[in-house]
Parts: sequence; structure tokens; C-alpha cells
Amino acid sequence: MTKPSVDKEGFLRSLDDWSTDVAEQLADTAGISLAEEHWLVLDTLRLFYAETDISPAMRPFVKLVRTQVSEDLGSSIALMKLFGESPAKTASKIAGLPKPTNCI
Repeated sequence: MTKPSVDKEGFLRSLDDWSTDVAEQLADTAGISLAEEHWLVLDTLRLFYAETDISPAMRPFVKLVRTQVSEDLGSSIALMKLFGESPAKTASKIAGLPKPTNCI
């Protein structure tokens, strides 16, 4: 499989390049092995983006996961366990979405 074109921060240059295989590659680059919980969050994030054209920053991301996925995963701590120190940014990157606004 060819490696997708990414910017200097690792975000896809073209959102159309995303696939589950690409997500696995992006996750691997971030040191994350995708499990069922990751996919639930990523699918929810992609659906939210398709409906709103927004990659949510941390607070809206937590709320989205809490309301659309589960109470257990809808906390900053749970999302940090899944996606590391910058969950909104890392999850958006793996989901093939643009960098969330207000993310460093």
C-alpha cells in the first residue's frame, strides 16, 4: 500500500485519500493500535464532520463522544487513554479530517 500524502503535522493533504487502511497507517505513525473503541469514536467523528464540516476541538469532541458513543468514553481522560495527549487532534488526524480549530 502506498503511503498517503500528509502535511508537516501528519494530516492528510486530501481528505479523499482516507480509508480504513490509511487510518491504520496514521494510527501506527502515532503509536496507536486501533481497537473497537477507537473505531466507534473515529466513525462518529467522520459522521459529525460530514454533517457539519467541522473537526471539533477538545470540549465539543468530548461532548460528541459522550452523547453519540458512550458515557464511558466521553471524558477527557478516556479519550487521552485512546488517543494520547491531544485526543481531538490525533483522532481527527487518524479519521482523515482537518486539524481542529483551537488545537496547537
